[in-house]
Amino acid sequence: MKTFAVLQLSGCAGCEVSLLNADAWIDEYKLLYMPLVISAYNVPDVDILLVSGGVRTDEDLYNLRRAVKNTKQVIAVGTCAISGGIANLGNRDEVRKLFLAHQVERPHVPRLLPRSHPIDTFVEVDRYLPGCPPTPDLFMAILFDKPDFKPARTVCQECGRKKLKDMRPKHLLGFQSGEVLPDICLINQGYLCIGSSTRGGCGAPCTRAGHPCVGCRGPSNAFIEKESSAWFDSIQRVFASMTDIPPEEIEAALRSPQLALFLFQFSDYAGTDRPPRQKEKVL
Repeated sequence: MKTFAVLQLSGCAGCEVSLLNADAWIDEYKLLYMPLVISAYNVPDVDILLVSGGVRTDEDLYNLRRAVKNTKQVIAVGTCAISGGIANLGNRDEVRKLFLAHQVERPHVPRLLPRSHPIDTFVEVDRYLPGCPPTPDLFMAILFDKPDFKPARTVCQECGRKKLKDMRPKHLLGFQSGEVLPDICLINQGYLCIGSSTRGGCGAPCTRAGHPCVGCRGPSNAFIEKESSAWFDSIQRVFASMTDIPPEEIEAALRSPQLALFLFQFSDYAGTDRPPRQKEKVL
């Protein structure tokens, strides 16, 4: 029986919960380490190490470097491990200054690193499993390395909503504004949905339920190893073909704090400060 461990760095445990929502691995894999459910001090020798969360503290970095020595394969799981994720918001100057100003009052809190980092800044990663969190099906696909698992290229392909030529909104609606019509493309309804550029495989649970895709699965293969400008241009072309919304309105919305949590990661794959992530390694 193969063994695996889950190392959680600075994150929210959403990936761990998603993994526990799947049960196909129980008879095939033995889970030896996962602080959420198994108490242990050290990561033992395992076949596969799943790493969630970003490297935000010196403790994160220490635990990561120590854990990778005891495994045959390292898999970065979720937006935080791949691009810093939620912890990456701490890279904002005002957040960092607020934390450091009160650091002396928290003597037992791990020391904050200057910035949040994805794990491949420090260690070699064999596979990437993006998502926030990845769905249980995606966990099973990467754990069992299913050769017949063929995810759709984009979320848009999995959505199933109809695109209409005669429904062209003139302005964007807020994420919580208006009544979402069933079965009709969210872009046609004026919502900022970026499923046309986001990698598929999740089954589009958000858009099917009426929530615009925010890009948590990262760029589709068409945009991996490309600069973020290519992705921004593609989104603008999609909205130009389906709406009458001014391009400057789209541009401002794409760069807003509301979408910053996920969209910043689209530029991470191009390799500006590390080697480009190979699309063959990304599920």
